[in-house]
Amino acid sequence: MGMGMLVLPRCVCKVAPLANPKPPMKILIAEDDDTSRTILTGVLRAGGHEVIQTVNGVEAWERLQQPGAPRLVILDWMMPEMDGIEVLGRVRAMPTDCPPYIIMLTTRSGPDEIVAGLKLGANDYVTKPVEAAEILARVEVGQRSIDQELIQHRLRVNAQNYRVHASEQIAELQNALAAKDKELRHAQSAFRMLESRMLAGY
Repeated sequence: MGMGMLVLPRCVCKVAPLANPKPPMKILIAEDDDTSRTILTGVLRAGGHEVIQTVNGVEAWERLQQPGAPRLVILDWMMPEMDGIEVLGRVRAMPTDCPPYIIMLTTRSGPDEIVAGLKLGANDYVTKPVEAAEILARVEVGQRSIDQELIQHRLRVNAQNYRVHASEQIAELQNALAAKDKELRHAQSAFRMLESRMLAGY
């Protein structure tokens, strides 16, 4: 079950929105504890983000397979039906050019558990109880990472498109040269035939 509570200011409404020149992130939360999920959602929305809430790993996994799924995910480690680690493993096994940035939310503070989560593909982790400012800061780090990854992806796509376009242009030029070469050989043949007739006195 989701254990531990977020350590927050006295009222969630007092969390000032961050200065956020970037578009808001769509963030998926998978947390089975109602209180923690509600508070975490309030903190993230106050930070200017769009939040999708799920209450267990199965629901989170279903949402992450849908088109337009959130690029940033906060997974509670311990959840019913499917825990966060299993969701993490399934997500990392999905073929994609733009994998989501995953933050594990856990009461486990031992190095072995943390290392295990990172090795399975978690990008970051936050141990409970967590400060509101900390989760917002870690989300901001995730957003920067996602932005950089999107830039790299666009560069790869543009480079691939350029190579395809260049290959098509080269093929067109080769076809045009081949056609011109055929015309030239035909003209040379006709000229030689005409020359032969002239020499023969025709």
